Amino acid sequence: MDKIIITVIGKDTVGIIAKVCTFLSDKQVNILDISQTIVQDYFNMMMIVDISHSVCSFEDISLGLDKVGEGIGVVIKCQREEIFTMMHRV
Repeated sequence: MDKIIITVIGKDTVGIIAKVCTFLSDKQVNILDISQTIVQDYFNMMMIVDISHSVCSFEDISLGLDKVGEGIGVVIKCQREEIFTMMHRV
């Protein structure tokens, strides 16, 4: 599996999850785990996805999600799981 960690942060609005998930589905990215919270009016979501069967590279997915985020007013960041894990080791 080729896993990446996706975080989405910004002001809550209708359709954030739908737009992110539609983008991922169109790129054949499988969502393995998802967690989202809303604190006051701020939306926060973390996803673990598998891109091993995707029609796009990690870079293309990351750039595409940047554009999706800009369009809906949130910040979307992608990291490869191995880099995320190494950065957060104790």
